[in-house]
Amino acid sequence: MQSTKEKVKNMASAAKEQVDVYKAKIDEKAEMATARTEEERVIAHEHAKANEAKAKMELHEAKARHAAEKLGTKQSHPLVGTHNQTQYEYQHESLGVVPTYPSHPLEGNLPRNKHI
Repeated sequence: MQSTKEKVKNMASAAKEQVDVYKAKIDEKAEMATARTEEERVIAHEHAKANEAKAKMELHEAKARHAAEKLGTKQSHPLVGTHNQTQYEYQHESLGVVPTYPSHPLEGNLPRNKHI
């Protein structure tokens, strides 16, 4: 299901695409009016088709980008993909000694023994 933010962005992209298609049609009419030969008319029509296809391609790219943004915000986690070194690691790196890591976290509660 789409979020409201994504829907609004998609609607804005669709409106931009419609404006671009309309501009392509107006440019085609202007080129047709100034065309003197049949070949120039065909070229004007081809330019209009190319501009319409470009506008549709940009619409699909924008929709894909919006979906990716939504997916990225859903799956992002502040600690995933980052490596935060602790003070313990920095001390041993400066000495050139390979650190040995404790089996439990340095902060917070220790793991509980479920048999006690």
